[in-house]
Amino acid sequence: MSQKELHEKISTLRKKIEEYNYKYYVLAEPLISDYDYDKLMQELIKIEQDYPNLITNDSPTQRVGGEPTKEFPVVTHLRPMLSLSNTYNETELLDFDKRVKTALNEDAQYVTELKYDGAAITLIYKNGSFSTGATRGDGLQGDDITNNLKTIRSIPLKLRNNDSKFSDIEVRGEVFMKHADFIKINSEKELSGEKLFANPRNATAGTLKLQNPKIVAERNLSLFAYALYSEDELIDNHYDSLELLLSLGFPVNQYNCLCKNINEVIDFCNQWESKRENLPYDIDGVVIKVNSIRQQNILGAIAKSPRWAIAYKFEAKKTVTKLNDITLQVGRVGTITPVAELTPVFLAGSTISRATLHNENFIRENDIRVGDYVWIEKGGDVIPKVSKVEFSKRTKNLSPFTMPKQCPVCHSLIVKPEEEVAYYCENFECPAQIKGRIEHFASRDAMDIEGLGMAVVEQLVDKNFIANIADLYDLKSKYNDLILLDRQGEKSISNLLDSIEESKNRPFHKILFGIGIRFVGSSTAKLLATYFKNIDSMMNVTISELQNIYEIGPRIANSVHHFFADKNNIRLINRLKVAGLNFIEEQKKELGNIFTGKTFVLTGELEEMTRQEAKELIENHGGKVTSSVSKKTNFLLLGKSPGSKYDQALKLNLTILNKDDFLTMIKKNEI
Repeated sequence: MSQKELHEKISTLRKKIEEYNYKYYVLAEPLISDYDYDKLMQELIKIEQDYPNLITNDSPTQRVGGEPTKEFPVVTHLRPMLSLSNTYNETELLDFDKRVKTALNEDAQYVTELKYDGAAITLIYKNGSFSTGATRGDGLQGDDITNNLKTIRSIPLKLRNNDSKFSDIEVRGEVFMKHADFIKINSEKELSGEKLFANPRNATAGTLKLQNPKIVAERNLSLFAYALYSEDELIDNHYDSLELLLSLGFPVNQYNCLCKNINEVIDFCNQWESKRENLPYDIDGVVIKVNSIRQQNILGAIAKSPRWAIAYKFEAKKTVTKLNDITLQVGRVGTITPVAELTPVFLAGSTISRATLHNENFIRENDIRVGDYVWIEKGGDVIPKVSKVEFSKRTKNLSPFTMPKQCPVCHSLIVKPEEEVAYYCENFECPAQIKGRIEHFASRDAMDIEGLGMAVVEQLVDKNFIANIADLYDLKSKYNDLILLDRQGEKSISNLLDSIEESKNRPFHKILFGIGIRFVGSSTAKLLATYFKNIDSMMNVTISELQNIYEIGPRIANSVHHFFADKNNIRLINRLKVAGLNFIEEQKKELGNIFTGKTFVLTGELEEMTRQEAKELIENHGGKVTSSVSKKTNFLLLGKSPGSKYDQALKLNLTILNKDDFLTMIKKNEI
């Protein structure tokens, strides 16, 4: 085959494959079978393998390739990716319309778009080819996730209509996960004993942050494009830009609507609030945009939000179902939580049969009784909860709820400490607590033991391989039995045992948090470890001595003292010592005191470090971290997708630091 014929062959194959991709992933109109599509792709792969010099970045074969990335470079957006202000009712929509008309001194048309529940991204095209893709980040900068976005087949690697004047453009859209794909992923995670995603939005965000594009490709993410920007070509109105996006090869939602006035906008919002359950993906509202680009430019933007667009948020999804029983659930430190056992009802993409009732006080204050019909809501369309009783459906002779006296698992007496709303099972060997404590001990913020999810923990406990956290360090001798566990094998068990062994290197404060003393979170564990330096110093401490430590109150002091007064706990710690765990806190070298007397508040998702790591850096340099913004706050450390704390900091004219500013201050101080 001549070079000319080879080029023509490759060009034809690529055009066919991209056309089939467009028809299937963008228009949902498949033209050929999966088998025939795979044959074409394999033919192209074979030619490119034989002639690697002919491979181009926009070839369909390059959607998944390369080694996993170790970190995502930071991309500065060409123009800020602003967030939207929210409205929640018709009156607020009318107020928005009034503000627009007053500012323009003329009428405006609006474009309404479904508000997809996913992750915002930006795509840069140069000379018609996909160049760079990034997350929204903090609105000014985001992560370069180009290789991950290439795996989404609905994103064109090369723009259609090559004669288009729109060859150097920026496209913005929302990456999301359809219900069917979300269910599939969680089913697979459940089988492997991994923690499940809470909802499709979290699954999408987590997938985009994966460092291996091959895994991203398996997650089958989707995209809807909703904005087009070009430096060279003027676009008159937003609705036409959506049509242009479709012609360039991008998936654009079919339900976008051009509304002549705000009344049509309100009708659209009401229509989709009642119809959203029929969609194969999640939406949580409607986005309303002024159609005219000229008018958009006149209206401009405030600090974080455009004045020409707004979001209408739907009410939390809710429904009524029957409360058949109230059962008790035992947490890892013995906390007893009442749970509503419901007649199964479909709500917000899943069937709900259980929901939390929080505590005895909540049940009494809302007069919730077994046999009632109750309203179920999904807070943030995620966590099901009982909100109230539908008293119009209450029948006679329903008895008020009475808290049982015994633990439902081990049948020990349960107790309610003074000034607390929760009951507790104080039997440390309660089976329910054992599993919860082991899972907590293995968690990322504690011992970070990979492969030890609840599904694996349950098997290990139920088969009597372990009965407490110390038993984990004896598992190596049971290797031949472990590889017979359900959905496990030699490689999985070897990796688990290696991770258990590696966990012996964790610092004392991680272990102290992991052993699960009630009310001792990760920050308190670090405080105690730093103060006492080792576990032996803590064992005989009095309650009054504990309360003399800054930030340790009566509740924590009593809990710590109570824990070390239990001989079973002392035996457990001694076994962990013998296993080789470190119960002496490493003495940090003296660092600069640049933040002495300074108060920080953290908001948003920090890059390259966890909040706990940032908090430790601040404290190691003399500073203090609090949870709320006030006039006494010195610095706001700003991460991606900040919340209301950012707005409060702006109003108070506080010093706002991004990650780079923060680390630069520390570096200068340590020189």
